[in-house]
Amino acid sequence: MSREPVVGVLALQGDVREHLAILPELGAEAVTVRRPEELAAVDGLVIPGGESTTMARLAARFGLLEPLRAAVAGGLPVYGSCAGMIMLADRLLDAPPDQVTVGGLDVTVRRNAFGRQVDSFESEVALEGLPGGPVHAVFIRAPWVEQAGEGVQVLGRVVGGPADGRIVAVRQENLVATSFHPELTGDRRVHALFVDIVRRHLAERAGVAGEEKGQPS
Repeated sequence: MSREPVVGVLALQGDVREHLAILPELGAEAVTVRRPEELAAVDGLVIPGGESTTMARLAARFGLLEPLRAAVAGGLPVYGSCAGMIMLADRLLDAPPDQVTVGGLDVTVRRNAFGRQVDSFESEVALEGLPGGPVHAVFIRAPWVEQAGEGVQVLGRVVGGPADGRIVAVRQENLVATSFHPELTGDRRVHALFVDIVRRHLAERAGVAGEEKGQPS
């Protein structure tokens, strides 16, 4: 019998509680992650919205930056929402020159692309592969993806308005990122997609471990 996945929420800064409340509804055990040993114990990780520059500085201060980079490089499933998208991006535009990221997602992300806090807005976004119709998306000082590499799947774009066509949801293997905040709307489908990725990753690892145990010495 497979165990429930353990999904951490990076709890350095930002809207941590909302994600912690949603994950158990989807059959995952939700825990906070602030230290390298806590990161090492999870099957997947959510990087929440918040202030990306503060989050990056705190990750470095807590000794988490390099472990995060190693975990992503090792295939750990990670979902980044808003600031989390910025943290996962390989390249940034309109960022302070000293801002660092975890990286792993082959995208160029423009910080605060939609404007300041007062320019926050809500819109409907159709997400590829997500049944049930468009997602009601909340954008708060949100980034967008300016450019996506060949291995990145574009899941969603803005439809209509001055930002028409801008990329706001992407996936690259076990990494998912959205410009918007699904944790604020009551729609669990983005989180469900991510938890499914975590479960598939767990099953693949279990299969590999089983094959290795079955090999003759």
